[in-house]
Amino acid sequence: MVLSAPGLDTLVTTQQRRPTPNAMRLLASLEAMAEVGLQPDGSICRRGFSAEDRQGRERLSEWMIDAGLSLRIDAAGNLIGRLEGLDPSLPALVTGSHLDTVPTGGRYDGTLGVLAGLELVRSLQDASLRLRHPFELIVFADEESTMVGCKGMAGTASGDPSDYATSNGEPIQRNLARLGGDWERLASAARSDDAIAAFVELHVEQGAVLERRGDSIGVVQGVVGQRRFTIRVSGQANHAGTTPMDQRQDALVAASQVVLAVQALALEHPGDPVATVGKFEVWPNAANVVPGEVQCSVDLRDLDPEVLSSLTAELQRRLAFIAEATACSVTMDPQFSVDPTPAAPVLMDAIADAARELGLSHSPLPSRASHDAQELGRRWPMGMVFVPSHRGLSHSSAEYTSLEQCVAGTSVLLSAFLRLDAQLQG
Repeated sequence: MVLSAPGLDTLVTTQQRRPTPNAMRLLASLEAMAEVGLQPDGSICRRGFSAEDRQGRERLSEWMIDAGLSLRIDAAGNLIGRLEGLDPSLPALVTGSHLDTVPTGGRYDGTLGVLAGLELVRSLQDASLRLRHPFELIVFADEESTMVGCKGMAGTASGDPSDYATSNGEPIQRNLARLGGDWERLASAARSDDAIAAFVELHVEQGAVLERRGDSIGVVQGVVGQRRFTIRVSGQANHAGTTPMDQRQDALVAASQVVLAVQALALEHPGDPVATVGKFEVWPNAANVVPGEVQCSVDLRDLDPEVLSSLTAELQRRLAFIAEATACSVTMDPQFSVDPTPAAPVLMDAIADAARELGLSHSPLPSRASHDAQELGRRWPMGMVFVPSHRGLSHSSAEYTSLEQCVAGTSVLLSAFLRLDAQLQG
């Protein structure tokens, strides 16, 4: 990637020509898309590959064509809209997100990033402005479950159908066909190294950090890595009434110490990692029996792979101490590992400069949730723009980001792309 000397004004020569998002048009798009999969409680259900998911993509396709984008669907089921640039030799500037949801999803998760990209194109067309680079808006397939879309495009998708746990329980081959994808040609969805100059995704934070800071924009430092384990604690089940306290091997008592150790692990570590026990099972789970076995999950997340390694090693040390103190067996089995994806400094700078130019308060923060950008960033320069989520609520009908905040994020996305279009030579 090479930076050139020209600045933003070499592309946008007058203030009058500078494109700006249309707030009412963006709101109308958000409201129209929210009609697809709307549930009685106000949540949205567009599970990946479902009829509602396909309906949302069809509705968006019509809007994309009206905005002047050419459309195609790749083998991984990604819906790709493209606007050619002034220089056909340049790689594309790309944005996008997903339209599929969890069973009780919100109106903004994924959807805002897609519709902000559409509004970006519409704003360019309003100003009769073309970028030097080609521009692409992508709706990635099934982000909430398999992430087959973004992984297929990045070339990181598994070729084993059994690796895909789809939300409807049907084979990935059949599901991809529903979207116009093609399992047999999945490898063809992988883009070449020189196809994309940069990928920037706008997303609601899904946390309360920005709201508590009072900032309008989050400049994402990267998507955290994850280490997930299953902890098994084995003691001795026995009669709750006849077993003296000093003769027990109570697996639940030991597991309770594991939960506290996991919490302390994150709180005591320098920096800001997170650690969670989210699943807990007890056997035989009877009121009059000393628990003999417990199984629980542990989820560790941080932006630094060395921190993740340090947390894992320290957790193993603490589990050994708990096992000795409680006379129980405590084992830790890895379930999966996902490496962090750092944001590209040049994209973070473009986002921060755009926010500054627009007079929007901003601050850096990591993304602790997975996004399509995580996989794209393994191949190409990646950046993310966060906007606040009220009370940090997401994946529910209570998910809310104000129109003003949505427009602010869209404005930053547009301004950042104008800057990158002027600066990037490849």
